[in-house]
Amino acid sequence: MPLTEAGIYAAALRLIDTDEVETLTMRKLATVLDANPMSLYHHVPNKEAVLRGVARMVGTQFRTVTLENAPWQERIRLLATDFRTLAHRHPKLMAYSFSHQPDFIQREDPFLAALTAILGAAGVPFPEIPETAALVCAVVTGVLTAELNGALHQWANLKPPTLSTADEDGHANPGPDEDRVFRLVLDTLITGLESRLAADGDGHASH
Repeated sequence: MPLTEAGIYAAALRLIDTDEVETLTMRKLATVLDANPMSLYHHVPNKEAVLRGVARMVGTQFRTVTLENAPWQERIRLLATDFRTLAHRHPKLMAYSFSHQPDFIQREDPFLAALTAILGAAGVPFPEIPETAALVCAVVTGVLTAELNGALHQWANLKPPTLSTADEDGHANPGPDEDRVFRLVLDTLITGLESRLAADGDGHASH
């Protein structure tokens, strides 16, 4: 079967899901594809290009339910939750992409397209939509990165020096309920946007 970029990216994603991004090599990828390693370079120049291609492929798989008549708060919750579902579907790739690929989210990505539409419906002034969308992306991908790489669990178990790491019954802290934490993040984000929009409406926001 002839090599194609799509086939290379699909094989690379399977390897990443099974192992780690760092263990992916062009030679290992060629072995999985039953191809000469040099033949891969006719389609992709290097491993970094493969990772970018895989990230773009996964990004296009994002799907969210469209609730055009629902309040914008509900729409943004659903959008972020569906994006989290995609991240947990390919956690090793997504953790790497969030941390190492600042251009992971592109203008034409379904996530960003849906987000900008929601912000417009919420009443964010058109000139402010890009920076507001950037803020939402930073918050959502930041908390997802902490979830996927284990930092959130680690941070939740840090206690002040004067407190015990165990509860009153002597049991160790099992760590955060990540679903609840993610909902709390969205609550805080939405509350902040509501306050900003209210300030804009009253003419008190700074520009």
